[in-house]
Amino acid sequence: MIKKTTFAFLLFVISQISNAQYNYPATPERPVVDDYFGTKITDSYRWLEDMNSSEVQKWFKDESDFTNSIIKKIPGRDALFNRMKVIQALGGDKYNSIKQFGENYYYTKNKKEERIEKLYFRKGLKGNEVLLLDPNTLKNGSTITDFTVSPDGKKLALTIAKDGAEVCDVHIMDLESKTFLKDILNPVWSEFNFEFTPDSKAIIYTKMSTSDNTSDEFLKNMKSLLHIIGTDPETDKILASKTNNPDLNLLTEQFPDASFSSDYSYIILDIGSTKNEKLAFYAPISELKNEKINWMPLIKYEDEIISYDFTGDKIFFLTHKNAPNYKIGYTIIKNPNFDNASIVVPESEKVLRRLRKSKNFIYYCLSDGINQDNYQINTKTLETKLITMPKGVNGGYALNPRGNDNMRLSNNSWITPSIAYDYNGLTGKLKLSEEFTSNSSYPDFTQKYNVKEIEVKSHDGVMIPLSIIFPKDIKLDGSNPCFITGYGAYGISRTPNFIGASLMTLLEQNTIVAITHIRGGGEKGSQWHKDGMKATKPNTWKDFIACSEYLVREKYTSSEKLIGNGVSMGGVLIGRSITERPDLYKVALVEVGCTNTIRMETTPNGPNQIPEVGSLKNEEDIKHILEMDSQSKVRKGEKYPAMLALTGINDPRVAPWEPGKFAAILQNYNNSENPILLHVNYANGHHSSDLDVTFGDKADMYAFALWQVGNPKFQIQK
Repeated sequence: MIKKTTFAFLLFVISQISNAQYNYPATPERPVVDDYFGTKITDSYRWLEDMNSSEVQKWFKDESDFTNSIIKKIPGRDALFNRMKVIQALGGDKYNSIKQFGENYYYTKNKKEERIEKLYFRKGLKGNEVLLLDPNTLKNGSTITDFTVSPDGKKLALTIAKDGAEVCDVHIMDLESKTFLKDILNPVWSEFNFEFTPDSKAIIYTKMSTSDNTSDEFLKNMKSLLHIIGTDPETDKILASKTNNPDLNLLTEQFPDASFSSDYSYIILDIGSTKNEKLAFYAPISELKNEKINWMPLIKYEDEIISYDFTGDKIFFLTHKNAPNYKIGYTIIKNPNFDNASIVVPESEKVLRRLRKSKNFIYYCLSDGINQDNYQINTKTLETKLITMPKGVNGGYALNPRGNDNMRLSNNSWITPSIAYDYNGLTGKLKLSEEFTSNSSYPDFTQKYNVKEIEVKSHDGVMIPLSIIFPKDIKLDGSNPCFITGYGAYGISRTPNFIGASLMTLLEQNTIVAITHIRGGGEKGSQWHKDGMKATKPNTWKDFIACSEYLVREKYTSSEKLIGNGVSMGGVLIGRSITERPDLYKVALVEVGCTNTIRMETTPNGPNQIPEVGSLKNEEDIKHILEMDSQSKVRKGEKYPAMLALTGINDPRVAPWEPGKFAAILQNYNNSENPILLHVNYANGHHSSDLDVTFGDKADMYAFALWQVGNPKFQIQK
């Protein structure tokens, strides 16, 4: 139970602790006291949560203008942005989302001189390239998030988002005329499945309740629907929803996501959330013609399955049940029994990752934390074999999982751009890709930079993997700037992958880049995730602090040169690192960060986070959520690092007021001379597919950080 008391008067007194040289926009303190099962927390910035308030909107605009007025004075900022563009262009044209349907290939591509992806088509591997869609011809600021082609090859459906909001419209194109049909389905979340029925006459998709990310209904009460092409979307048939299917026991924040099995024999209903483990139901495809689908249980949370796929009546699955490093098994969909399933790949010392399929094979990866290999399983004989590729992180995907066994594989490392390979599961032939390749002119970065993979002892003796990337000619004397980043949530692993144009630009400024593989992620299996969530979440930032201390102790850097970074749920990581050890960092870069976890559940996306952080309704969870909350840990009069907090005004995942409130309290309470700034991007959400927007934000961040750590090229003239 939470009791709330609001003071009857408004306090407009602003703390005078902040350094006078930064005349921040005024942020009144209007205390609200919450009682969390006996623990009282004062929140003086609750009023900033009302994003519809004109006063709040003005405050964000004033903060944005103030930050921009400072950032634009940093002399090296534009040079960083331009250099990112140059390095990106060195990579040549970037191909993404390559899909094959019959002899036709569809794909998105960023030409090296362009800022967004466009959709293209080829007839045959070596056919002429045809532009199907520049999304900005629909509306400026639009980007393509996904697409699919109908089984008869005559129509293409794609999702279009705007300004990073991630809320999309589904458009349907007639491929013969290359014109759009009148059907527009919305609002749809960018990550939801949508696909044509086997007769190509309809589309299944998940509809959101609203596109308004300030609404309480945002990301709640969604419906899985069937849309018959050419009809009014208002008449779309409900396949599954909380109201229509009470027997499914859907939570308000869970979303029903429908798909078809590979041979279209079944329709599958995934119940989505941030929980890694799957909950799913199924029905024969014949049920589509019925007024209401009779969904049958398929996978329970207790099965601890995180990925699965079908081939005929077999369902192959990846699970960590009694196997922290995962195992692969299969059962029969007509009578699924996961507890007594046939185990095809048992657990080993390496971590099993990902499960993908082509027509006749299942693919998976085995990782030792640094290298990752691809394997395939013959779904008929169950024979398993290694796909021999160069050392590194090897991954890939099927070009047409239903139609053939063509795979697009890749070999990746931190400072070597991804190398693409073509592979066919039936023939076993592997070769360097000749089509859909970038023809890059990158230099050999290994000649200039070193990569060191080590493990660092954390607060409790557990060894934490740490990747360090640095110029070969650097001296380990403590004088180097160092950018350290991490995530540590949802079991997501940060495996070696080319760091890209922005971090490569930072490396060129003689700045070390360190990537932590802290608990809460999945680098060492499912237990690694469990050891950094809910009650064990402090391990996440304590691991990060231990890695930071190592870099200082071994003189890679010093506390006056250390730049800490966290993104999204990584806001817990960086927020708690600087509130627990403000002396350890010179700069904190908080990107769209969760810094007010005690209030996160009240946001539209908040209930989705309960499996990861816990619930305000649970007394035991409250103390853990409070421990994660960075805002309530800020102490008046403490000397904090310089901070640049970034938010996208259209962010549907982390409410803009979370980083806003964190910046406000630090501006008012900080007793150091370090600036506390809030960067507000009005053309962005949680992230952007527009390279100019992305590079603009990165250039602002890195210029700010390099200014603060004393790089002479970035010093503001007095």
